[in-house]
This record gives sequence, C-alpha cells and structure tokens, in this order.
Amino acid sequence: FNHAGSTAIAQGSLNVPCSVMAKTSLPCAVLRAAETRLPLPAEATGALSPVWADPQLAKARATGDMAAIRIVRFMLSGTPRIDFVSMLGSRGLVAGVDEAGRGPLAGPVVAAAVVLCKPRPSGLDDSKKLGEKRREELEGRIRARCAFGIGVVAPEVIDRINIFAATMLAMSEAVLRLEEALGAAPHNVLVDGNLTPAGRCEKWRWPATPIVGGDAIEPAISAASILAKTWRDRLMCEAAREHPHYGWERNKGYGSPEHLTALRTHGPCPLHRRSFAPVAQQELFLDPC
Repeated sequence: FNHAGSTAIAQGSLNVPCSVMAKTSLPCAVLRAAETRLPLPAEATGALSPVWADPQLAKARATGDMAAIRIVRFMLSGTPRIDFVSMLGSRGLVAGVDEAGRGPLAGPVVAAAVVLCKPRPSGLDDSKKLGEKRREELEGRIRARCAFGIGVVAPEVIDRINIFAATMLAMSEAVLRLEEALGAAPHNVLVDGNLTPAGRCEKWRWPATPIVGGDAIEPAISAASILAKTWRDRLMCEAAREHPHYGWERNKGYGSPEHLTALRTHGPCPLHRRSFAPVAQQELFLDPC
C-alpha cells in the first residue's frame, strides 16, 4: 500500500470496479458509502481516477485528506457483506493467491487473494482454461460472495525491481488487502507455483504453501486466478483507450504480432516494461511516445 509505485486495489461491494484513489471533490453519497460500507453509488465511478493513482494517493496522504483516505480504505475492502466474517466462524482461514501478467510487454502485474465462502461458487478452474464470458460470470459470483484483495504493481516498479520481485510484491499487497477486509490474518496462504513470497518480499508475514498447478486443483487459487485475470484485463482495456496503437484491448499487453508491429512503428509508451527485451530493443531506435 505504501510501496512506491505499487497500488493495492480491490473493491467494497459487488460489481463496481474502481481504482485505489479518488479525486478530492467526492459527492457526499460516496463518503457515506465509505463510512458505512454500503455499495458505491453509480456516479462514484466518475469521481475516481483511472488506474495509475500513486501520485494522487501520495498527495492525499501528505495533506491529510481524510475523506480521500476513507474512500481508499473502502475500495480496498474485499468483503461485500458485514456478516461475512461471522459466517466463517472460528475455523482457520485459508486463502488462495495467484497472479496475472508476468509475461506481457506492457501494463501491471496483478495478484488476487481469496477466502472462499461456503458453499463456494461452482465451476472454478484455472482462468486460462476458461473463456472470457465464463470468467466474467465466475468473477461476479466470487466478488459477490467471497472475501478478496487485489494487488497491482505498476510497470515502472517492474522495471526497477524485476518481474519476479514485482510478482511477489503484488501477492503480498493482495493478502494485505484481504486481511484488512477480514479483520483477521489467514492461517495459511496457498500460492500457485513452486515459490511463495515468504522470505522474498519484506511485506509477506503469513504461513505459505506453494502448489504447482494449484490454479487447476485448489479452488481458492482458482478463484484468485479468475479475479487476477479479469481485473488485469479490464485495466489493459482501459489503458488501450489512452494508448490505442497497440491493440491492448485484444492482446492485453502480450507480445502479439499486432503489438510488436505497433512497437516498431510508434515506439514504447509509459506503460511499457522497458526492462523487457522487445521493448528495450525498440528504445534504441525510437523516442518514447
């Protein structure tokens, strides 16, 4: 949350995707929602900054803008109902974590952390095995009924600390947001892959279990995979409106022929990962857009 260049993003209720920071001139209805954990009113999305909100967040914190900070805390909450935690009872909380966006040439890396409800949403699977429509259907069920947190690490941080460290940071941010939403720390975190952020990211403080192929066999990780993928896809579609040359609404920042051709023609833009070879090579010949 405080890491320079990293952004923790989640949301307070149901299907209102929003970024981490709000502009200071927020309607009273938004402030009331933040204070009472009610769903954000429809007009709130017009008051929110788009995606890359670290400068606005830093300014709000520096000036002590408590209204903006309340909005931040509200939007970072991943629990859609006040009675969610009491429903869980005293059993140990087990979270699943997965990421999306390690390989693209542009855009952030995104991680999600999920504690499933009972009964859990049916049909959970590795997001890569699901079509876009099915992912979106499942995402709605997960967001409506389960606790979750989202961590987003921006391209400039990826370039500074490398993609592996950025992925570990995004996972840590996601679990931090999940813990804030639950008001309790998970007893164990199941992480997709053969490595976890334990000992690799200073923000990580939870017991962790790596599961190779976990996004296909562990439902909590499957749910996290779906949230991370759909969330990142939306960020890239939004970014495509600002940078239309690269076809990000179709390739999501991956190195497709369309994307590579546009890189050669227009050069990289601020959301490209300059530490990635195809982007770095183009910078030798073209000025950034």
